[in-house]
Amino acid sequence: MAMVALLVSCTGGANESDRGEEPAGALFIIGGGSRPAAMIERMIAEAGLWEDGYAVILPMSSAEPDSAIIWSSEQFLDQGMDRLAGFNFLPGETPDPARVDSVRHAKLIYISGGDQNRFMDIVLGTPIMDAIHEAYANGAVIAGTSAGAAVMSEKMITGNELRYPEYRPTFPVIESENLEISQGLGLLDNAIIDQHFVWRSRHNRLITAVLEHPRLPGIGIDESTAILVRGNKAEVVGVSQVLVFRNPQKSKSTYNEKIGGVNLRLDVYLPGEIFSLE
Repeated sequence: MAMVALLVSCTGGANESDRGEEPAGALFIIGGGSRPAAMIERMIAEAGLWEDGYAVILPMSSAEPDSAIIWSSEQFLDQGMDRLAGFNFLPGETPDPARVDSVRHAKLIYISGGDQNRFMDIVLGTPIMDAIHEAYANGAVIAGTSAGAAVMSEKMITGNELRYPEYRPTFPVIESENLEISQGLGLLDNAIIDQHFVWRSRHNRLITAVLEHPRLPGIGIDESTAILVRGNKAEVVGVSQVLVFRNPQKSKSTYNEKIGGVNLRLDVYLPGEIFSLE
């Protein structure tokens, strides 16, 4: 296997966008599962990596971060893209400023799968998180799969059920005070992301989310499928569907612990289709 190395000087780079302006970059949010070659090629092209620049892999969601770097690297190496670096920042450490600077100036930042809570425990409120935001503001593509997709939104689904502590891959109930939401990266502040969506039948979980957080649409991304977000538009990329739940009337009713709502809206989007996040 080719060695993954950083082929760039960490000095200089693009000027940072002013705070409050729309980010110049894009989000490439993958619902997990396998990633077709065409998806990886699209990610590389959107980041402008065929021309120059480099990608950084952040494996901290994974319980085996070194292996996650290798597996994530292979998908890029198979497409002929070898300007890569993998940085496994550790819990509680003061992050190496040179590595943080490399994240800040990357053209593509790729967040692996695993446990979104593990990732946020490491980066929340640190220079790493600031560097990701600065890269996005300045034109980088921020990509993530599975847990790496969940962390994109400001309100992040943790995967835990508050009423039923034993982990289940899907919610069998639609109940109040059961869905655990915590702080994500906040790159996407106008939606809640769920992943492995159709394959793992996570409809109950996202319905709960839009009933309890009615201001935000819930976006369920299936496996081997992604949304490419630029501004307030999202394009479906890959092989399966993206489901978007909305609660336009902010409807919510309760019966004991059960919750309900009326006139919810569901849209099912196919590859190549574009929808608004507004």
